[in-house]
Amino acid sequence: MKKYYSYILICFTVFGLISCENDDNLAPVGNWELSEPSLISPDDGEEILLQEDRANETFYFEWEKAVSTAGFQVRYELQIDTLGSENHDSPIISMKSDNNGKATTASIQASDLDLALSYAGYSANESSELEWTVVAICQDTRTYATRTFNVMRFENEYVPSQLFLSGTATEAGTDIAMAIPMRHLENASGEATYIFEVYTSLEAGQTFKLYSKQELPAHQYGGGEGVIEKNGSAIAVEESGQYRITVNLNDHTYSLWKIENWSIVGNIIPNGWGGDEPLEYIGNGIWEKTMFLTVPNGENGGFLFRANHDWGYLLKRIQGTSNEVYMESQAGDAGIDIEDIPLNNSGEFTVTLDLSGDTYTYNLESNLSAPSETPSSLFLLENGTSIAEFSLDQDTFTSEYLPLQAGMSYSLNSAQDGSGTSYFTSNIIGATDSPDGDSVASGISFVEGEGEFSVDHDQAYKLSFNFATGSGSWQYYNIKLFHWQNWEDRNEFLMTYVHPMQFTTTQNLEAGYNLKFNSPWDVQFGTPDGGDNSLMSGALINGGGDLNPITQSGSYEANLTVDATYTNATFEFVAQ
Repeated sequence: MKKYYSYILICFTVFGLISCENDDNLAPVGNWELSEPSLISPDDGEEILLQEDRANETFYFEWEKAVSTAGFQVRYELQIDTLGSENHDSPIISMKSDNNGKATTASIQASDLDLALSYAGYSANESSELEWTVVAICQDTRTYATRTFNVMRFENEYVPSQLFLSGTATEAGTDIAMAIPMRHLENASGEATYIFEVYTSLEAGQTFKLYSKQELPAHQYGGGEGVIEKNGSAIAVEESGQYRITVNLNDHTYSLWKIENWSIVGNIIPNGWGGDEPLEYIGNGIWEKTMFLTVPNGENGGFLFRANHDWGYLLKRIQGTSNEVYMESQAGDAGIDIEDIPLNNSGEFTVTLDLSGDTYTYNLESNLSAPSETPSSLFLLENGTSIAEFSLDQDTFTSEYLPLQAGMSYSLNSAQDGSGTSYFTSNIIGATDSPDGDSVASGISFVEGEGEFSVDHDQAYKLSFNFATGSGSWQYYNIKLFHWQNWEDRNEFLMTYVHPMQFTTTQNLEAGYNLKFNSPWDVQFGTPDGGDNSLMSGALINGGGDLNPITQSGSYEANLTVDATYTNATFEFVAQ
């Protein structure tokens, strides 16, 4: 059987060229010879049965040592390869013997052997005749000893949980390390469906294949006429353009759907729901265009994305998210609730539709200019009521940490009662792809004019608005409960934010372990100097000492309440 790749076991270091050395560490001199190793087991022609319910079963290989006539040290490499192979540079498996290549034994688990044979193209539930070779290595001299053996693979073939697209037809080219990841669809229970898709551009007359990893060895898939095949021929398209490629590993099929355009449809464009405002493909699964969007008087602005002017291909916003979209025709099977995308303010926007990666998103970036002047004061209103006044430093207003809530409407005004000059941002405060980071932040833009904005999720946000540039930012902290006896082995338990200004988590805590509430490393809430670190509740300061209150191991609810500056806090531990 023809092989394509050498499988190097993850659990073994790749065996390079190793110079032998004698026991006295002296440079070898003179003429000498190296004998062949003498194989012991497995016997010639022996059958090895790989069983899925015994995937961790270990198979052993043993031989007698090879001898250097000059007494130099010999090291060994075990190779497993196709029967009759004479190329020792690219075996199916290559691994050091035990003891870093010094021992005359080696072992391999059933799962590793089966996976290597799968990569090499051997069929599941079939017995294949292979050979195992021991390579004795001393300086530049190598000797070989080979035996045959039979291996019965697992009953079922591997089905990869990820796929990548690579080839001359793709935007990423043939470098498999840059292969384009496909999205693995899930069902309503959040389970893998082994159905994959990707939005990308393909070039006519060129080809592509699918890989299970962004490195070799990997499972490869090709095919033709809508049928996907392991180790099949590369796939070509007849017409260049953008496509949605769908692969179903359950029934071994694939499909290519050509996309002429993605457009905005809704009451915010000139022809309303009967019109289309096409976006332009800019590469890597992203469409974008700058356009003016208008919210009708007395109406709520709403829109969606439509492909090829076809109402069967609609992307809508996933309910409960700020900017994630999902195909309407697929949402039911995935258990996802979707809705039209709202727009609160009119203006010129750069609209971006990003269909790359595992999460499809859209973004509306306002292109309006900065406010005409810096007001003398700035207030934040929640549902029309002032809840905070910003501090002014030159042209920049900054807040303390404010407990803001999703579902509330916020606005900015130069007067506390909302009668002054209004300002708004089209950005959603707190919207991020990494909401669980330690210190999470993002920039925003804002303009002068009536309008409201919202927050993506409840949190204590610090807001900043620079009136000289029309730009601003938001930032918040996530708090972790650090729990350790040995610092290097510490637990970092992510706490849940609870409105207002509180964090909580329930965890199993060990007696005698140190504890601290951290957002590394800006925030480190601990006991004040001279404070009692054995208390189950009390006051903390940022930069304080470690806590050590747990005297009996068990489940505890930990609660932390912070102030508006993240300088002081209170805490309690409650046994559950």
